Amino acid sequence: MDIGGAYGGGKAGGAFDPIAFVQRPTVILRAVCWLFAIIVFGCVSSEGWREEANGKEYCIINRDGNACNYAVGIGVIAFLASMGFIAGEYLFEQMSSVKTRKHYVLADLGFSGFWSFLFFIGFCYLTNQWCKADDPPNGEGVNNVQASIVFSFFSIFSWAGCAYFAFLRFKAGVDPSFSSTYESDPSAAQQYAAYPASNDNDQFQEAPFSGQQQQQQQQRDYSQPTY
Repeated sequence: MDIGGAYGGGKAGGAFDPIAFVQRPTVILRAVCWLFAIIVFGCVSSEGWREEANGKEYCIINRDGNACNYAVGIGVIAFLASMGFIAGEYLFEQMSSVKTRKHYVLADLGFSGFWSFLFFIGFCYLTNQWCKADDPPNGEGVNNVQASIVFSFFSIFSWAGCAYFAFLRFKAGVDPSFSSTYESDPSAAQQYAAYPASNDNDQFQEAPFSGQQQQQQQQRDYSQPTY
């Protein structure tokens, strides 16, 4: 990943290149997260529930409704967040404020890392419940549940990758060379540069002709007659 500019982004107001935008690693990884999220919640929503004879629905993952709801919940939020961060990638280049970019990068880092952890919990939870579940009638929904579990596992690494790229951006933002370039005030620097630094030793230099004046005073004292 090419880290440059303010928190890994170019200067604000530059021309937008759609081809270069879709080729960014962060955008590609966000699209992968978006696709995985659709699979995770879509498979469980479509085939994860069955209806009993009394009309009551149950989750085929060991009849644990929390397991199905968890998979759907983290998948839907991941789906919406992925689209939001893709839009944020587009707007990131337009952010002229360094603090705004910093807040976006920190939000990206925190959310991506947290959602990677939630997918890890979801993978372990769904796998454990699926191993205890009875086989559904006629095997309906088996492939969907298995696909949801597999792509929950893949989502751990895709969201962790997003967190890693966000960390690289944050690291570039706090670099000393970055701070001197983007966070310093050039007008203040020029103002102070107009006044040359003074040497402390200059304060103790003798005034001009002070030595000669002392010698003349001593000569006048000796020339006066004494009584």
